[in-house]
Amino acid sequence: MALLAVTQLNSQNDIDANFSTVERLIIEAKAQHAELIVLPENFACFAAGKQPETAQRFDELKQRIEQLAFKHQIWIIAGTLPCPYRPDGKIVPDGRVRTVSLCISPEGKTVARYDKIHLFDVQVGDHIGGYQESKVFEPGDQAIIAETPFGNIGLMVCYDVRFPEFAIHLRTLGADILTMPAAFTYTTGEMHWQLLLQARAMDTQCMTLGAAQQGWHGKRQTWGRSMICQAQGKIMAHTEGDGAQLILAPFDLEAQQTIRESMPLQSHRKFI
Repeated sequence: MALLAVTQLNSQNDIDANFSTVERLIIEAKAQHAELIVLPENFACFAAGKQPETAQRFDELKQRIEQLAFKHQIWIIAGTLPCPYRPDGKIVPDGRVRTVSLCISPEGKTVARYDKIHLFDVQVGDHIGGYQESKVFEPGDQAIIAETPFGNIGLMVCYDVRFPEFAIHLRTLGADILTMPAAFTYTTGEMHWQLLLQARAMDTQCMTLGAAQQGWHGKRQTWGRSMICQAQGKIMAHTEGDGAQLILAPFDLEAQQTIRESMPLQSHRKFI
């Protein structure tokens, strides 16, 4: 049995202030004996047009979050950071960057890097209207599993949660838990965030950990409502209200395995 923590943040463009909030929540999680904490997308800096600039500090920010994992002896899913280079070290061309989610061990080591695959190129009925992540970001192309003492983590980011085939692929690769750092728009989050987290949990029989940004970030408004769902889709914890918060829930790998054995979806699938 492991206790897992998920944050809700309202990150702005002040990186030091954002890290201070993150460390405060880590300390709170550790005080409750959590073994893992999940941060949202854009946890270090959330401001329009700042992605390329923040990407130039990727190595520094990565080291900084690794130091927090070591200092507080906790596993961290470091939401996302913009990164100017691919996993093989090659610079991303055309001035774009990648959205990278890191899994960091209590030894202060990055044990897995996932580059967001599905990019948010959509029209949304809010005051911004259209979003086109592909102008700024290059998509990744590899599904990633991170091995931990309490279970295998399938790494996802935000828009990825809308693609059940991706989540099921992570289950096929051995995922027990799915992490979903996100910055859902207020409009799409209100409609679909909870539904998607519950659906992906049911599809994969994995615990889903949805860490969300909430509130205003300049002209952009995010929905929030960080949430933890167990393998049958039951909501175990969720945030209420605004701003930085922490939620926790226990993860029982043996109990989850019993759920999977009672309803063996993976062996019954016909179209995978």
